[in-house]
Amino acid sequence: MKLIIVSVGHKMPDWIAAGFNEYTKRMPREAKIELLEIKPEPRTTGKNTAQIMEAEAGRILAALPQNCHRIALDERGAQPTTKQLAAQMRDWMRAGRDVAFIIGGADGLHDQVKQAAQQTLALSALTLPHAVVRVLLAEQLYRAHSLMHNHPYHRE
Repeated sequence: MKLIIVSVGHKMPDWIAAGFNEYTKRMPREAKIELLEIKPEPRTTGKNTAQIMEAEAGRILAALPQNCHRIALDERGAQPTTKQLAAQMRDWMRAGRDVAFIIGGADGLHDQVKQAAQQTLALSALTLPHAVVRVLLAEQLYRAHSLMHNHPYHRE
């Protein structure tokens, strides 16, 4: 199973890349994290927010693997605990399908992307910068996997 993070944005600051890479390299082969960066729509073309989000939605949907389980990240989504995320990860691994987590750009995700997802997940009720979400999501996936395997990283 691959955990695919599909994220609008590229050319992230070094500290974002370093944080993300730290957690992805900790993941075992059976739960590898892969990043698919989606080029954001330029803000200088005169397009309004809805048009920008629609253009990004088209790129996101085109980049998603065909038979993966799709999870849209949105602050209005379900907010699982780490234990619940670990249980979901166990179910995903049993199902054998790749899982794609979709992170929108500066304006969020277009409704078309949310409707194409099987789940909507929130990492927080707070609005988070999309670059930070990459790092936070990678850490939570590592934490959930650690919890599944009784690794001492997760403490209660």
